[in-house]
Amino acid sequence: MTQAKLLPSLPPLPVQPRGVTWPTADWPTGPCSADPRLIEALLAEAFEGDPAGPLGETHAVVAVQGGRLVLERYGAGYGPDATCRSWSMAKSITQVLVGLAVGDGALDIHAPSGVRGWDGLGDPRGEITLDHLLRMSSGLAWIEDYVPGHVSDVVEMLFESGKSDVAAYAADKPLAHAPGAFFYYSSGTTNIVSRRLADAIGAYGEDFAAFMRQRLFAPLGMRSPEPRFDAAGTFIGSSFCFCTPRDFARFGMFCLRDGVWEGRRLLPEGWIDYARTPTFQQPGGEVDGAYGAHWWLDRWGPGSFAAMGYEGQHIVLRPDLDLVVVRNGVTPYETRPAIQDWVVRFVRAFG
Repeated sequence: MTQAKLLPSLPPLPVQPRGVTWPTADWPTGPCSADPRLIEALLAEAFEGDPAGPLGETHAVVAVQGGRLVLERYGAGYGPDATCRSWSMAKSITQVLVGLAVGDGALDIHAPSGVRGWDGLGDPRGEITLDHLLRMSSGLAWIEDYVPGHVSDVVEMLFESGKSDVAAYAADKPLAHAPGAFFYYSSGTTNIVSRRLADAIGAYGEDFAAFMRQRLFAPLGMRSPEPRFDAAGTFIGSSFCFCTPRDFARFGMFCLRDGVWEGRRLLPEGWIDYARTPTFQQPGGEVDGAYGAHWWLDRWGPGSFAAMGYEGQHIVLRPDLDLVVVRNGVTPYETRPAIQDWVVRFVRAFG
């Protein structure tokens, strides 16, 4: 699945415990294994602290261990049926959708990507593969900046001149580095992947949404997802798939179960191992931590991997603890290290 061999240090992914029902219809519940005093202190810090403080507002925290819902807490105005923003957690959903197409034989991640506009004679972007794109190593010029007043390709793409065709905006960028030689996190990259997936399956807009529902959301019992599309019919896979916290947890558990649900394999064998295999990062490129294929790696404990999004959205997976933790809320960009530290402490409270 990857340009490098899978590392032997990858911990095995846990299987569904015998006798525990799958949460397709509803979540089985169970006791929380963490120290209750520590957990209550962490929850108080998140939910009862000053909303203008470094953690901002926490809207939901959900924990699933051993396939059972063991903890959930909601802020004022939120509950199990409230949909929350994904922001960049949608990138990991996009990676899973690509895996479905790979399993169908519709995509080869190691072949030239076939992105529209890159097939001109002598265009060096024609050498970019989906593997490069999924690993944020395409080499395309990009500025991923969220600070008001700064030059920002991601803001321009999502909200300004690029918003009607997010993939075309991103794909029009020139190469700044050789493909595979330079890691740089880019929301534009994900929207190129999303468009290439749509081309491969011949589905855009509502037809693509139907593919998402039929192949991923419905089998898992995810009834809340609200994916957003641009005017060109491309799923804005970098940023926009609203869900309830419980449905984010279903998605996380599906990935923790290696793409198997109710005993049926939905993703190709090895696709989740591909996602959690580290990507090469040039010296100095590790400023935000290790990265796999559209998943962040390792900061929450040994072998952990996570979908993360703007304003502190998290779906964290700890294979060794058979644990999924979801946090939704609004944390200011400038204090994001505070919520990242809180999630690390919360996850480690279970181990």
